[in-house]
Amino acid sequence: MSKKNSGLEFLEDPDALEGKLEDVGDYFQQNKNIVFGILGGIVLLIAGFFGYRYYISSQDETAQIEMFPSVYQLEADSLKKALNGDGKTPGLLAVADNYGSTKGGNLAEFYSGVALLKEGKYDDAIEHLKSFSSSDLLVQARAYALTGDAYMEKKSFDEAADYYRKAADYKANKFFTPGYLMKLAIAYEQAKQNDKAIETYNEIIEKYGESAEAGSAKKYKSVLEATVGES
Repeated sequence: MSKKNSGLEFLEDPDALEGKLEDVGDYFQQNKNIVFGILGGIVLLIAGFFGYRYYISSQDETAQIEMFPSVYQLEADSLKKALNGDGKTPGLLAVADNYGSTKGGNLAEFYSGVALLKEGKYDDAIEHLKSFSSSDLLVQARAYALTGDAYMEKKSFDEAADYYRKAADYKANKFFTPGYLMKLAIAYEQAKQNDKAIETYNEIIEKYGESAEAGSAKKYKSVLEATVGES
């Protein structure tokens, strides 16, 4: 390709390069308001991003501080104080509502669900537990299982089974998964889905044969198979 047609003459010709720079300078002068506007917008976006991160960080710290007394009340089974506060500090419900976009507020959703479940307010417990989200190995699976417990109390066995399955499937491990599977099998039995219950007992026996739940799974499976055979 010839230099005439390459469009890259300025790389080899100083005069051509000077001409290109003059063109750029003219463009800048004619459009400097637009250029400065774009640059200003970029600066504002960057400043806003870091400002938001700082704000969320400070809000999360506040949420953690405000939540701590309520967690202590929850552990002491002072459920009303845990949920609604003691007059000096806000309760879990207020922290969850005021700081929902922070890690502390998110965790307050979980604790609120636990307290409401203990109070027998199953619909409210389900709402808060569903609002909680975490990548943590233990807590997210626990939230799914507690949601299943609330549905079991409501005798909504199909929904309970759905959440026990979520708990069992979430980062499965030999320590907690067998217990969730036992809950799942029982939910299936209550829902009259005996085939699925037997499959779940088999899953415990085959995958988690050394667990404490494996012995119970064998027993419950035998009883269920005998019951199904008689029907």
